[in-house]
Amino acid sequence: MIYFFSCIAVGLCLTMMLPLYRCLMGPTVLDRLVGVNAIGSKTVVLLLLIGYLYERVDMFVDIALAYAFLNFVAVLAASRYFHKRKGLYEESFME
Repeated sequence: MIYFFSCIAVGLCLTMMLPLYRCLMGPTVLDRLVGVNAIGSKTVVLLLLIGYLYERVDMFVDIALAYAFLNFVAVLAASRYFHKRKGLYEESFME
């Protein structure tokens, strides 16, 4: 069972490369924010898998909840900032 969850964790890390590409090469700021949010969501699941592998799920659930809350607040703050700046739907500045 530990081998199964280890394989799932490695697969999850590999699937995190797709949002990382969107985060780095996204044409708009909104695409980059969605990529960061997707990476944060997958990280929460990865933390729970690590907690199961170390047999300390209770501790890692608290860490995952705190990380999910920080991820949510950071994406909300960034989207509000770019919406106020009117730069949410414009082209990328790294061309």
